[in-house]
This record gives sequence, C-alpha cells and structure tokens, in this order.
Amino acid sequence: MIPSAVLGRYAKSLADVAFEEQIEREVTGNLDTYNQIFQAVPDILETFHSPAIPRETKERVLAELMVRHPVHTIASNFLRILLQQNRILYFPQIFQGYLKAVSERKGIVSAIVSTASPLSQQEMENLTGKLAGITGKSVNIESKTDASLLGGIVVQVGSTVFDGSIRTRLNSVKRRLSEN
Repeated sequence: MIPSAVLGRYAKSLADVAFEEQIEREVTGNLDTYNQIFQAVPDILETFHSPAIPRETKERVLAELMVRHPVHTIASNFLRILLQQNRILYFPQIFQGYLKAVSERKGIVSAIVSTASPLSQQEMENLTGKLAGITGKSVNIESKTDASLLGGIVVQVGSTVFDGSIRTRLNSVKRRLSEN
C-alpha cells in the first residue's frame, strides 16, 4: 500500500497545475469521467496495475480509452504519469485528494453532520451559516442519520469533531457516576 502522503502529493500537484493553467473545472470534469469509468469497470485498474501485462499494452489501452473519452492534455498527462509510476490503481484515492485540494483552494470545507433524525431544509441552512461563521469558509454539508445518537448532533469538519449528542452526554454522566 502506498502511503497517503504520496497519493496526496499527486493530488495537490495536479490541483496546483490546474489552477495555474486556469483549467480546474475542465480537469475536474475529465477526472470525474475517468473515476466513473473506473468505478463501472474496476477490472481496468487491476489490469493497469498487473505486472503480467506489458507496459506497452497498458499504455495502448489507456490511449484507446482517451480516444473514446477525450480529456485535456493536463489530465491525459496525469493519467499517463500514474500509469508509468504504477500508481493508477490508487486513482480513486488520488481523485478524492484532488477534489479536497481544489475545495481548499476555493475556500470550501466539508462537514459531516450526524443526527438522530433528518434535519429540515431550514435547519440545514442555519447550520451551514453557523459553520461558515465558525470556519470562515464556505461549507458543504454531508448529512447522515444515526439513530444511536438518540438526539443532538455530531459535526465533523476536517479532523475537528463537535459532539453535542445525547448519547455522549449520557455516557459522560454514566462515567462520572461510576467514578464516584
């Protein structure tokens, strides 16, 4: 397994080039297309990664894919580099890192919000506004429902977790009672 720091460097480098060349939207769209292809046919990545298949054959297959699904030169060079460096198997992780790097460059953070029951549209808008105020950035919220929370809310922004769930409060009370 390749360390995530290495994969992150590929992602960040591509994001840097895409922004420098002012083609971030096009490259993101191109990579999203290939991400969908690789999800639909996961054997392609395994084939590209297989040492039993000659490199020339892999390069021909990738070139044929790019004829059928054309991409910007930056994206095609990036895919070729991943293939040449034997990193293309990790394309899904690199693509996620790229999207994260793009969001950071745009001043957008992602938040994962877990609640016991779904939030209303008004509650989501209020929460988005409050998180934007706290972070100083635009916020994309991914909402999850977790009945085990019993009530309240858990918000994760990056590595920071704000836990206001009833489950955590009850566990805290339980721990204090057992200490005494």
